[in-house]
Amino acid sequence: MSTMADSFLGRRAPAGQWRGRVLVLASAFAFSTAGLFTRLVETDVWTMLFWRGLFGGLLIAGYVVWRDGPLAMAALRRIGRPGLVAAGCSTAATICFINALRETSVADVLVINATAPFMTATMAWAWTGVRERRATLLASGVALLGVVVMVVPMLGSGRLLGNGLALAMTVLISAMMVVMRHHRDVCMLPAAALSAFLCALVVWPWASAASVTAVDFGWLVLFGTTQFGLGQLLLTLGLRSVSATRSALIGALETPLAPALVWLVLGEVPVLMTCVGGSIVLVAVFGHVLATRRKSRHEC
Repeated sequence: MSTMADSFLGRRAPAGQWRGRVLVLASAFAFSTAGLFTRLVETDVWTMLFWRGLFGGLLIAGYVVWRDGPLAMAALRRIGRPGLVAAGCSTAATICFINALRETSVADVLVINATAPFMTATMAWAWTGVRERRATLLASGVALLGVVVMVVPMLGSGRLLGNGLALAMTVLISAMMVVMRHHRDVCMLPAAALSAFLCALVVWPWASAASVTAVDFGWLVLFGTTQFGLGQLLLTLGLRSVSATRSALIGALETPLAPALVWLVLGEVPVLMTCVGGSIVLVAVFGHVLATRRKSRHEC
């Protein structure tokens, strides 16, 4: 009997792909809460990044220890050079992202970041020889169109430095996903925890960790664990059974979900073009899922 889960995941897709798509989708929901938490927390950005990285790292590390017990340190050693590269890319991408927002408009950053599926597909092909299906690339293009519709009315002149940082962030995120996907036989959760702790360490000199209020501290705990830690945890697990390009495409849902959450919780109504562009992104992602479902059915 058909279910809603079957429709989303692809009825005849292998069980691992079902689980992977759900995990990546859930990570997009977790990451989309960043805008909401940013509005709720009133501290400076460096302090926010410090506590966010610390609590996110503790969540992921706690999961690894709970799962592996005494073998947790062995799991950390097994990530090897690929894990260190992935952790470094994630840390650098986070720092580039925050500084890009300080140097240029949010709209510019979103447009540049929307190229992630194409950049990921290119890197995967150049490094591993893996070619994505045309349906995935077409859906990525439609999602990019949706993001452009959302942000073009808000585009400012921007600045070269900010746009360069946004581009660097996109390259780093794409590289991280390709590395994790290519080395999916190795558990990269310790690398995800390492990247979170490393981010906190890097921004610590500029943070005022002891100056946060009790209310802000509570929000920062949730910010670090649910948005950053849980998002990284779910994405890392999902990448073991979903290609890097498809993961980037599903991650595009973060763009329309972020303003939707702010609207639902804080009552900030998004503009019309945000709704239109967000709808296009949703159609692209779920249309791709339905297309690959039909293809999988024909191949069985």
